[in-house]
Amino acid sequence: MKKNYSVFLGNVGSCSDRYCATYGKSFSTEELFRRVATVPYLTGVDLVLTPELVNDWQTVRRMLDETGLMPISLAVDHFAQAKWKQGAFTSPNLEVRKSAVEDTKRAMDLAAEINCDLVTIWPGQDGYDYIFQANYEQERTWFADGIREACQYNKNIRIALEYKAKEPRNRCYLNNTAVTILILDEIGEANCGAVLDYGHVLLGYESPAEAVALLHKYGDRLFHVHINDNYRLWDDDLIVGSVHTLEYLEFLYWLRRTEYNGFMTIDQYPYREDGRDAVTESAEWLNILESLVADADLNGISEMLKRKDAIEASRFMRKLLFKGMTK
Repeated sequence: MKKNYSVFLGNVGSCSDRYCATYGKSFSTEELFRRVATVPYLTGVDLVLTPELVNDWQTVRRMLDETGLMPISLAVDHFAQAKWKQGAFTSPNLEVRKSAVEDTKRAMDLAAEINCDLVTIWPGQDGYDYIFQANYEQERTWFADGIREACQYNKNIRIALEYKAKEPRNRCYLNNTAVTILILDEIGEANCGAVLDYGHVLLGYESPAEAVALLHKYGDRLFHVHINDNYRLWDDDLIVGSVHTLEYLEFLYWLRRTEYNGFMTIDQYPYREDGRDAVTESAEWLNILESLVADADLNGISEMLKRKDAIEASRFMRKLLFKGMTK
């Protein structure tokens, strides 16, 4: 079975949290690529276009060639610069909104240079914190207009919007699956779709499997998948399957059922663990869970769903996980 697994480059390094800049050593771009290349099952890498990485772009190109890793997506930095403090695509400042669009176009150019067809946008700063702080209609219109302009810049590059309930804003405009489908309809461009982040869906108290089904049913909008885990209270970005193992089975089943054939990118923040070791665990878990679903009777699952029998569903999951150990 082909493994379309990737990881964000920085996730095999060291991460900072609100209280400590780093719990481990720093790694160069070259070192990070070499670490990714040692993780089993990974064939791709996703890149966040921080100013530092863009300045080191020749190293990126060289290491892609040297490691043979495929560039899966380029994520635009619309969240980590002070100019975005009141929004990127939804800023009340016209020049900031223009900058958000221009940064996206530059990312599309860089993607084309390295034969990558996907740019991801996480509009984490596009939202609000207080009551009576935002014009909910106008700002969503600005958002759709800006994304549409970027999509029309190069129809050969896909743009995928990553939704999340909150953080860094207390309320984000792209906050759940249904809202994302609505704004994709408003944007109206075939090269615009969604990024489903497993942890973001959990945080929004949605079902990851149902989110896959919705994005498929309403226009086949799923362009990319990020995987991790959390306790549903925050975007913890934990090791895959470490908390919601059973929900991963249903999630992977619906990816298979809807014939999603894109990449699943590990997106986690191992603050205190070695980044490469934590990503390796995620890859190993994903491989096992996906193999279990691949070996299951998919037609049998479809028939089981028609009966809507919770006991039968529980028995199925138990047998799938503990094959040969249970009745």
